[in-house]
Amino acid sequence: MFWKTSIAALTIGAAALPAAAQNRPASPTIDRSILHVQVILDHLGFGPGILDGKGGASLVRALKGFQESRNLPITGKIDAVTLKALYPYRAMRPTVVAALTPLALAGPYINPLPKDMEEQSKLPSIAYRNPMEKLAEMFHTTPQVLLALNSPQTRLAPGVKVVFPNALPTSRAYDPTLPDHWRQTLDMLNVDANQPKADHIVVDKSDGTLRVLDKQDRLIAQFSATMGSEHDPLPLGTWKINGADYNPKFHYNPALFWDADKSDDKAMLPPGPNGPVGVVWLDLSKEHYGIHGTPNPELIGRSESHGCIRLTNWDVARLAMMVKPGTKAVFQA
Repeated sequence: MFWKTSIAALTIGAAALPAAAQNRPASPTIDRSILHVQVILDHLGFGPGILDGKGGASLVRALKGFQESRNLPITGKIDAVTLKALYPYRAMRPTVVAALTPLALAGPYINPLPKDMEEQSKLPSIAYRNPMEKLAEMFHTTPQVLLALNSPQTRLAPGVKVVFPNALPTSRAYDPTLPDHWRQTLDMLNVDANQPKADHIVVDKSDGTLRVLDKQDRLIAQFSATMGSEHDPLPLGTWKINGADYNPKFHYNPALFWDADKSDDKAMLPPGPNGPVGVVWLDLSKEHYGIHGTPNPELIGRSESHGCIRLTNWDVARLAMMVKPGTKAVFQA
């Protein structure tokens, strides 16, 4: 059913998703120095995963990518040499205070979201569960981080000022030839309109990254990715990106999923950020395979996929602006 609680009556504490849903504490400890590094890396296109002020595998990958791009010693650590290279970007503060707008709080919200694919196919969209989930994705974080950065009594109402990780873009001048609904999604996800252009991408199973390179084979962006599993391994080889499907529907075919109930019927799922493929599907020349988003950004690099390459919704939206039909995609172990 649609979320029917008055948004004006909600507070951050009341609207936050249960901690058990994320398998993490309700109020994580946030190291603002680490958060500052994450924010800068996120702005520079070296996605550290969720902005949470904590170390972890995704931050290590992002640091290694940044270090490689700047010809620094590749340590994966916030060492003195790396801090010196990040220093020119220090004006990107770790947090920003922003007043909530009616648009930022707008639904629809569907809570709870049914797990059954047939039931999902009956929904108008596979939307966010509540305002906190939407606001967290807008600022590349989790509801628990927003709870930690603010008072639990902070109201979720237009005009109320809230502290967020600083994921705000420098430009929202998106290509006017893009569909209106996709430009609205880019705007909602705080994706910067200025993105480097990829000559080719490399998906590397060994370190769990999707690397974006230019014609000189220089690394210009990098994102943590979930790719394949024991049952559906990453399809190694050289492929091409055929094109992008923005805010896609998803054709559920149980015959293509090893863990599906084969008695299930096929179903066409509506678009939405909490759908199985998130906000965009980058179709590959390998049949049935693509690069896409996720409803669970905190699990990127920690879970398995059905062979496809999964990024956070904000990272795959950013990648979609870097590539074009025909872009080479190399998958390696």
